[in-house]
Amino acid sequence: MRELTAEVVVAGAGPTGLMLANELALAGVDVQVLERMHERTGLSKALNLQPRTAEVLDLRGLLGRAEDRSFATVADGHFAVIPVSYAGWDTRHPYQLGIPQAEVEAALEERLNEQGVRVRRGHELTTFTQDADGVTVTAGDLRIRAKYLVGCDGGRSTVRKALNMRFEGIEGQGHGVSADVLFKRTPPGAPTQWRSMANMVTSESPGKFIGVIPLPEQNLYRITFGDRLNRPANLRVKVTGEEVRAAVTDRFGPEAEISEIRWASRFSDDSRLAASYRVDRVLLAGDAAHIHFPAGGQGLNLGIQDAMNLGWKLAAELRNRAPATLLNTYEAERRPVAQRVLDNIAAQNALIPLTPNQLALRALFRDLTALPEVQHYLSGLVSGLDITYGTKKAHPADGTRLPDFPVGKAYASTLFHKGKFVLLTKSPTPIPHPEVQVAEVPNLPHPKTEKMLVRPDGYIANTTGETEGWLTP
Repeated sequence: MRELTAEVVVAGAGPTGLMLANELALAGVDVQVLERMHERTGLSKALNLQPRTAEVLDLRGLLGRAEDRSFATVADGHFAVIPVSYAGWDTRHPYQLGIPQAEVEAALEERLNEQGVRVRRGHELTTFTQDADGVTVTAGDLRIRAKYLVGCDGGRSTVRKALNMRFEGIEGQGHGVSADVLFKRTPPGAPTQWRSMANMVTSESPGKFIGVIPLPEQNLYRITFGDRLNRPANLRVKVTGEEVRAAVTDRFGPEAEISEIRWASRFSDDSRLAASYRVDRVLLAGDAAHIHFPAGGQGLNLGIQDAMNLGWKLAAELRNRAPATLLNTYEAERRPVAQRVLDNIAAQNALIPLTPNQLALRALFRDLTALPEVQHYLSGLVSGLDITYGTKKAHPADGTRLPDFPVGKAYASTLFHKGKFVLLTKSPTPIPHPEVQVAEVPNLPHPKTEKMLVRPDGYIANTTGETEGWLTP
């Protein structure tokens, strides 16, 4: 048994775990990343980055790497497969970025390697114990003593189960399948570019749906189909070629010929949320903390934003820079966000008609979405652009995301590449704390404000510039 030490062990090298490890490494934290798979699968899985996630990556100089690996820019989002526009939001990224999950992971792992951290592949966390001073983790032939453990190990999280954490929610009654399908030739009527969510998903009978998204390789498509009224007795049963071919025939007719089914996976419409995100020195993030029907690809985006919220707080705790309650704000801020995502997905599922009455309801709802106010509200939900933190606000800007406004020849996002607090000020101001970067700017995005203290994750802490409550003296 090999013995190692670390400040933080991250279990899981998916997008959430890799983003968290990057945040910790950026802050100089000694982090070990454990992953049960011996190598990345290369499977596409999730396919999109929502606007707020694009902003988050831009704050760390990572967006360009993702854009280089992307294959589409999608001008809108959707709510219950009804397109909703991102227009009206003050963002430089009013679009979805079409990018396979495997490419997101590749970009994040590339940056992590540059920071001197290697994922320990083929090392699945099996057990752990914790005490007042730390956590002892066992993974294969490794035993690691760390200050904290973070479970980013997916919906069937070993970490969550070992904590005996309640995974509260509802068990759905349907299921779906996602498959990457290579056709011999372009199927009749199939889109050849992904530029909008319009007409990407169809429903020919109650409860059933099928979606088609063209992937970058010619005649390669993501086919997603399902039945919200019926599910197999065993959700882990392997997806058969017959299932995929039947769905393709229903959508395109018998003339659509399949050359290869590259990958297929079954998913449920269960909706669950961990009762707590933290038990002493063990925390949860991403799918380990929440699962849901994959409407709009919100899961990957939710996980990356979990990591962004947790990373700087955990680093501050380890460096004795955090007030006593700061780390607890991770759950206080992110769990309600996840609950809201679960709620909006439940509402979307309710708008997939199962009865004539629901069909009428959906038609009425579609008419309502034509109203600009409704479009704005729904696009804020699915994009993450409407997320705010805190209820006690001394100023309306407190707890809101900082719009990425011009600063000289660049943008404000470039000020956050080092992962520090940033004090934006209109006049010369002394540095209030060693962990705060001061940037003098001619204008601020909120009127009648002279300064703003902005958190490392791009949310406005206050408009006074005070570090009290955020950083210890």
